Formats: sequence, C-alpha cells, structure tokens
Amino acid sequence: MTQGWEPGTWYDHGAVVEYEGHKYKIIQPHNSQSDWTPPVTPALWGRIPDDECGEQHHEHHEQRQEPYQVPQPGGYNPGQSTSGEKHGQTVTVHEEERKHGWDALSDERKKQIEVGGGLLAGALALGAGVFAWSEHKKSEEEKNRHAWDIQNWLHESEKRTADFWAGRIAGPVTWILVEGKNIPEQQAIIGGEEHGQPHYICRGWHEGSLQIGKACSIFQKGGVVGYAHKEHHLAKYEVLVGDKRGVRWVDFHGRIELDKLPGRPVEGGREGDGTPLFIAQAVHGGAVVPGKCGPKLPGAFVPYANDEKEHKDFRILCYA
Repeated sequence: MTQGWEPGTWYDHGAVVEYEGHKYKIIQPHNSQSDWTPPVTPALWGRIPDDECGEQHHEHHEQRQEPYQVPQPGGYNPGQSTSGEKHGQTVTVHEEERKHGWDALSDERKKQIEVGGGLLAGALALGAGVFAWSEHKKSEEEKNRHAWDIQNWLHESEKRTADFWAGRIAGPVTWILVEGKNIPEQQAIIGGEEHGQPHYICRGWHEGSLQIGKACSIFQKGGVVGYAHKEHHLAKYEVLVGDKRGVRWVDFHGRIELDKLPGRPVEGGREGDGTPLFIAQAVHGGAVVPGKCGPKLPGAFVPYANDEKEHKDFRILCYA
C-alpha cells in the first residue's frame, strides 16, 4: 500500500503518498515539514483523483528513503534538503549564526560546520555547476563564504515558502522557493509579458549576489536573471507571490533615489557587496520585461535575448 506522508522526509521525483485518505503525487522535490502538508501546498503536491489511484502507481508504493551521503564536490545529492538540514548531518547550524556572515564565525566553528556537512549542501542544491564559474580562481575560504551565503538564503526561503502555504504572511507579497517550471501561477505576481505569455518576477543566486529577473514555463529552466550583460538560466529560484492589490508600478527615470519614490519599493535582491536591488519593469522589443534597478545602476536592466538591456525610463514595484 502507499506510504503515508510524513514530515522531515525527502520526497523526490515520482513519490506518491497518502494523506487523510487521499493520494498525492510530487510536483516539486523537497524536504517535508510539519506545516507543508499536501493539501496546503499545491505547488509541491498534486492530488490524484480517487478513481485514478490504481495499479499504475504501484511502482511508487514501496519507495524508501536512501540513507544520507556526505555531498561530494561537483554533484548534488538528492537525499538532502536544499538547506542541508538532513538526518545524519553531524552539525547543527543555529539560527543566530545564520544572521551573521561566514567571517563572523570562529575558525573552530567554521571547521565544525565544514566537516560536519553543514556548509556545502545548500550550494550543491543549486546544481552541480554552481561554483564552476570561478572555482579555479577562488580560495577555499571564498568558496566557503559563498556556500554559507547560499545556504542561508535557501534556509530563509524554505521558511518563507512554508509560511506562505500555511497562510502565514506578514505583508501583501513574499518570495517563495520554486524548482524548474513549477511556478504557482495563480499566486505569482506578473511582472511582464511577451507574445501573450505572462512573465513572473523571480530572483535567484548568482555569483555571490541575489539577482532579479523573469520566470515562465517557456524558459529553458524556468527562471532567468541578468548579470554582467548576460542572461543566466536558473532551475532553483524564488518567485514573488501574494496579493497583487497590495503593490503598484511607479514610473521612474534614471538612477534610483529612494527619497524621490512616491512609495516604498518591494524587497528585491542584492549585489555581492550588499547593495540592494529593486524590482523593475521595462518595455523592450515589444515585450514587457521584469528586471532590476538599484542605487549603483544608471537605470533598469532587464534580461532579454541572451543579454541585459539597459533602460533609463522604467517602472519600479512599490507597495500600494
């Protein structure tokens, strides 16, 4: 018979569970939590109609969770949660530690986290090539610093995602974690469109920064951000979701000056040095494209046609 859904369990592609008398099939692989039950997380689980729960799902009934393996550089171990919190991990990263940068930890604590499997798991969750862009140029300490930042971003994103699907959201909009093309279109905020296809607002980790871009099922991996005048496709990213009535687009020109905005901008991303990035929208090539703007940028930059397009006239997303 089908196994019952349980919290604290990794569910990968093909998983089928039973919960409160109904069967659900995985949409987005994840590590389950007590408040991420299948009925309240439609972006993670799809309910199987009762009349379809026959023998075709038999191959999933005996699914067993694989034992934890220490992740190896260059690959992603699917038997771990995205933030590295997995049964068998020998070190616990405390919430207070996550609030500080890697450099704030003592050398002894850094070693404990690194050896205990509490560091690279989050980075490896983004894909085997997440560090390939500059691994040969960076010191081990720099790699660890970036891995720490990525893991903490994923950890906070998982919490936001759980809170959102459980109905706990402090403001009108928030960011939730998405994998691949499983975008929760009913909840996602539309940031643009092209050829009749809505483009949702996304952000994702790239080269030590949290960049803002666009997401749509027609894109190669689901999410696209711009960085260094190139488009970068992401399979794991965040999408802005919530009540569209709580936000509005404000016209702007040139470099962002917060004291000149007629409203408070929605939280966006950040550059590698911590400089904030805000959500922008510009018209390019007949399309409306979501992207980024910030105090160090001369205007808005939107990812388009394998490039980043700069616009002096654009709109910025603010709270209503």
